[in-house]
Amino acid sequence: MMPLFLSTRDTTSRERMDDLHCDVNELNNTYRQFSTINSMISGWKSIYKKRIRPLLMNDGPSCTLLDIGFGGGDIPIKLAKWASNDGFNLDITAIETDARALDFVSSVEAPANVQFKHISSRELAEEGKTFDFVISNHLIHHLNQQELHQLLQEAKRLSKKCVLFNDIERSDLGYLLFNIFSRPVFRSSFITQDGLTSIRRSYTRRELEDEVPQSWHVERLFPFRLLLQYKHTS
Repeated sequence: MMPLFLSTRDTTSRERMDDLHCDVNELNNTYRQFSTINSMISGWKSIYKKRIRPLLMNDGPSCTLLDIGFGGGDIPIKLAKWASNDGFNLDITAIETDARALDFVSSVEAPANVQFKHISSRELAEEGKTFDFVISNHLIHHLNQQELHQLLQEAKRLSKKCVLFNDIERSDLGYLLFNIFSRPVFRSSFITQDGLTSIRRSYTRRELEDEVPQSWHVERLFPFRLLLQYKHTS
């Protein structure tokens, strides 16, 4: 049996991208490579088909979506294209508090219905903004307990249909496989080192279930994924 190297969350380590003085070329390569790593492991195409598209089909051709912490911007762009291919108009607002991410996406070609903004979810909630869907990718493992609960409250206020927070599930096997296979694929970036840090910082399913309110549902997805969901009942 594999020893439990990752039996507890490592909440003290920081990712290299957190360093405001990190190498700019490696940072931009990391943003660029997010598209590849997300396509490989994040499973957003399946989440779109199973969780978002059915609601689009039931509630009309036009809906709104908020992506909190857009990173390299690849996920909102892909969601907009998938929805458009299915005949839906999904207006997407993608937000980040790190201005460096906004600098990166300024050079990325995006559909007209995707807007990138340098603003926080708290500011949007205070402005009274609402969206049909609220999503995030690889965000919640970055947060401490207080920040997580604040985000959950904000996401409930901002959403009208559902919240979908997609993240990593911490595991020894996932750590080992990522450590082996990411190194030859992702070069001149922070993907491998920061990815390993993210795995160490992430939750197990039981830990996340114990942390969030009972109205939130945690589902395990393949591979080594957790989907934290909140659905409005009215």
